[in-house]
Amino acid sequence: MVRGSLKKLVSGSLSLAGKWQQQQVRRLNIHEYQGAELMGKYGINVPRGVAVGSLPEVKDAIQKVFPNESEVVVKSQILAGGRGLGTFKSGLKGGVHIVKKEEVEDIAGKMLGQILVTKQTGPQGKVVSKVYLCEKLSLVNEMYFSIILDRKTAGPLIIACSKGGTSIEDLAEQYPDMIIKVPINVFKGITDEDAAKVVDGLAPKGADRSSCIEQVKKLYELFRKSDCTMLEINPLAETADKVLVAADAKLNFDDNAAFRQKEIFAMRDTSQEDPREVAAAKADLNYIGLDGEIGCMVNGAGLAMATMDIIKLHGGTPANFLDVGGNASEGQVVEAFKILTSDDRVKAILVNIFGGIMKCDVIASGIVNAAKQVSLKVPVVVRLEGTNVDQGKRILKESGMTLITAEDLDDAAEKAVKAIKT
Repeated sequence: MVRGSLKKLVSGSLSLAGKWQQQQVRRLNIHEYQGAELMGKYGINVPRGVAVGSLPEVKDAIQKVFPNESEVVVKSQILAGGRGLGTFKSGLKGGVHIVKKEEVEDIAGKMLGQILVTKQTGPQGKVVSKVYLCEKLSLVNEMYFSIILDRKTAGPLIIACSKGGTSIEDLAEQYPDMIIKVPINVFKGITDEDAAKVVDGLAPKGADRSSCIEQVKKLYELFRKSDCTMLEINPLAETADKVLVAADAKLNFDDNAAFRQKEIFAMRDTSQEDPREVAAAKADLNYIGLDGEIGCMVNGAGLAMATMDIIKLHGGTPANFLDVGGNASEGQVVEAFKILTSDDRVKAILVNIFGGIMKCDVIASGIVNAAKQVSLKVPVVVRLEGTNVDQGKRILKESGMTLITAEDLDDAAEKAVKAIKT
């Protein structure tokens, strides 16, 4: 996903393809060390480095990978940005340190197994299971480079800036005229002219121009062949040896391409993801956790968004986006309730089903069976309408469950907000 001002930079009218894409889209995110390994396979210059997960591995890597280095960069590996400015709950400041070789084992030991909190993790932070040990490069210039999918041009867009090393949000605010955008024709692919425009925007100080053009083309090749949705390198650095190096990178991949990118999707680290979202994905449910108090179970992305909006309108806050889809089974409804009730912040549940393809009796049976399997300690507001609605309401009535029924969406949202206040 594209963050902050970068998203604003490329916002535009929805493409024709986008109008037909109604399902939720997820993006695989991989660790920095995994991205570096992938880039290396495409001939992209990356720092020499190795990922380690234990102190014995750290000690072994120092001897085998960095025998002649005096300093090493130690980078905590979590699936979130802002690591350098983050703070460990143990008190250690910074998730990225440049230290003398004899200090690597000590600093890595203070990172491994600890929780790092950054501006993107939220206060709960993320556990560091691996650290990435890299050679320290002598950098003379730092630039920004990314490739994203742009709705306006309906294709890949390369964004470059001659300044880098800081967030694109800050760059866009401070140096808007320095940011260049080069759209790539998906049928022609990247041309020498396209790559040259990008290099001109990067404005390297001494690196060979033709070599820089080749690096840009290889980055695009990686983006295309790996089904990336975003490739962001910040900084794309120039070394004292006049070589362009991807010093840090973030890559996202289209989940719809998992069937042909098996090697890449095998890199997925579910331990870094919201366990509720992992469980939902296994049940083939569309779920995104939020920080509100009212758990929502809805069929259809549009109806789910409307439900969340009306909850806010009545003074409540949604705890999630959960779309069971138009063809959910009773088992999926049960799993949906398990996920909702696993969130301690949920003080009430709102079920809003409009039965078209989805049948209200299936939802009702799922609610009843879920109540038998999980301990429902919060009020449940149910609004059913559409296919088999009478059967659904009868199933709920005969179940003996204490439910709050609603006639329409507005009524349901109002009752859900009222339920958490009483």
